[in-house]
Amino acid sequence: MPPKHIDDMDIDSDYSDISIELGNISKGRNRKGKATDKRKQDKGKAKAKEQAYTWEASFTRSWDTVQEDEAGSLQTSVEDLMARGRRRRLLAPASAIRRTIIRHLILILDLSSAMMDRDMRPTRFDLMLQYAREFITEWFDQNPLGQIGVVGMRAGLGERIGEMSGNPQEVLKSISDRIKLEPTGEPSLQNAIEIACGTMSHLPTHSSREILIIFGSLTTCDPGNIHDTLESCFKSKVRISVVALAAEMKICRDLCDKTGGQFGVAMNEGHFKDLLFELVPPPAQRAITRTAGTGTTNPAADLMMMGFPTRLPDASPRSLCVCHSEMKSQGFLCPRCLSKVCDVPTDCDICGLMIVSSPHLARSYHHLFPVKPYDAVQNESDILEGSTACHACARPFPTKAAPAKEGLSPVGRYRCPDCHNDFCSECDVFVHDVVHCCPGCGK
Repeated sequence: MPPKHIDDMDIDSDYSDISIELGNISKGRNRKGKATDKRKQDKGKAKAKEQAYTWEASFTRSWDTVQEDEAGSLQTSVEDLMARGRRRRLLAPASAIRRTIIRHLILILDLSSAMMDRDMRPTRFDLMLQYAREFITEWFDQNPLGQIGVVGMRAGLGERIGEMSGNPQEVLKSISDRIKLEPTGEPSLQNAIEIACGTMSHLPTHSSREILIIFGSLTTCDPGNIHDTLESCFKSKVRISVVALAAEMKICRDLCDKTGGQFGVAMNEGHFKDLLFELVPPPAQRAITRTAGTGTTNPAADLMMMGFPTRLPDASPRSLCVCHSEMKSQGFLCPRCLSKVCDVPTDCDICGLMIVSSPHLARSYHHLFPVKPYDAVQNESDILEGSTACHACARPFPTKAAPAKEGLSPVGRYRCPDCHNDFCSECDVFVHDVVHCCPGCGK
């Protein structure tokens, strides 16, 4: 019995040793499994923190930006978003920058088959035409001394759609027929840019040469080296800006960076319109210096000749105009050669004099000295005594303060830094975008 007891003890001890070893192995495996799971969780968290795509940043918890008010309505949040969008351009510092007020712009439209995609409603092509019409109207309103021409690119070629003109109605008429602009084939950046540069090759040095390309394709069918065309644009001082609808292409980025233009990729319909309308104000003029005899540098300043025409009355006898060769009663007489033209501003076809009216010249002047941005009144203690309504439209200011938000006034007041009069948000935007003159101080 004792030996058996001892043998049993030995067997039991052997089993216990094996069980202990197996237990240690299983514990090690569990620890390893837990560590692996922990690393996977950490890796997953790191992937969640790191965004794989740039465009995902604009959709990260975007529902938090719109919140309901006390009554459960979203109207207040929508109005705040609209007001913030209206004041986005006004928050930039206003300073006197040397700008070119006589502008010449070639609008290049992508008429390739890629413009029929429906990622922008109803299609890229229809949305481009709609925004192009609005852009042309606003561009001529802010730059009455400028001229616009339209060029299309499709089927591997560049074609001239509208001649360069200072009359917005003629430019809008050139892109009004949708059937003639039906997209087809592949675009050609090189052909379109060469046509645009050839159109502006005769322009004087005091005017700007700009090209705006609305590009929706990811390819370009060029007959030669487009970098040679880029070098010729740089030597001719042509500024190229691109608004892409699909994605960023390196050649488009190079065209903008080397010529001093702007480049942007539209994320949605609203962003597409914002990128277009950012190009409405005239760009800053490049630094051109002349070395004097003393060794100092002075900015170049050239004078140009303009003529103020005589307007013919409606009851005047019909006569032949030099611009369209048609018999008309209305028109303007050139002060140098007394030729009749239909509209101003324009260049006389006989003597070449630039004919403008004084309101057009005065309206172009406001870009050089913009209205100072109004200061948003933040506290009710800063409200001046007796100021209960807007100085411009006489609309009463709100009596209850709203939550403070970036760029907006909680009390709905925006004060001129010179005359210290308070204006509402609508008048603030209207003064800076349309009137370009403060109603309180006249500056």
